[in-house]
Amino acid sequence: MAARILDGKALAETIRGEIAEQVAQFKAQTGITPGLAVVLVGENPASQVYVRGKQSASKAVGMSGAVHRLPADVSESALLDLVEALNADPAVHGILVQLPLPKQIDEGRVIERIDPRKDVDGFHPENAGLLAIGRPRFVPCTPLGIQRMLIDAGIETKGAHAVILGRSNIVGKPMALLLLQKGRGGDATVTVCHTGTRDAAAVARQADILIAAIGRAEQVRASWVKPGAVVVDVGIHKRDDGSICGDVHFPEVAEVASWISPVPGGVGRMTVAMLLHNTLQAARLAAAGMS
Repeated sequence: MAARILDGKALAETIRGEIAEQVAQFKAQTGITPGLAVVLVGENPASQVYVRGKQSASKAVGMSGAVHRLPADVSESALLDLVEALNADPAVHGILVQLPLPKQIDEGRVIERIDPRKDVDGFHPENAGLLAIGRPRFVPCTPLGIQRMLIDAGIETKGAHAVILGRSNIVGKPMALLLLQKGRGGDATVTVCHTGTRDAAAVARQADILIAAIGRAEQVRASWVKPGAVVVDVGIHKRDDGSICGDVHFPEVAEVASWISPVPGGVGRMTVAMLLHNTLQAARLAAAGMS
């Protein structure tokens, strides 16, 4: 059995087209251009690639996209000052601080300083809390993108056993909360595996929907997957030969799963599309004077 492909690249292109139309309508109705500000600290090559992609994507849909670059040795106070300035700028509707940050900076303190109404990454404690109680404002982009992929493919989450490998605040925890929400794309029974889990492979084999976000190249093998399961790969790694892979051993698992997301061409493109979605939502809330 060869798995069907969860094509995040194609879906993301469709969504970006929809967002471009919505941005044009919003600008015509309000005279406001949704604005995304990205803060990049240091010269991390991967971060620079991600930031260029986000800036390019925002401009392609008609938003304003500005990148604020700071040196790797910047002080935490200087970074916080920049965040405060962006909070106060009415032309900025979404603020994204590219992670990871240098060791001298407390990431949590920086995230907490972002105005939660501009926190388009969905990482601020206020937005995390709203998601937890079922009243989401901004959902972290990767989990939101995964949910949209499942919905678009017609994959039923209601009553399904979803197993998430990883408990990060960026993917694992918000993904669990999103799948637990009542309604479309939710109502799943959710298990989260982490470094303290005994025999994660055995737990993974029970999943109808398996989401791998563990940060280890090709760790999820066919033996981890129940035949017919849906497998979503969040990981991205560069092999010694320069090729890209995910947390899932794609050739093996594609022979067992019913659906699988590739790397690249899967979750990553959807993450950027959902960032654009959140930024437009932030602009709409600001225009309506809502919190």
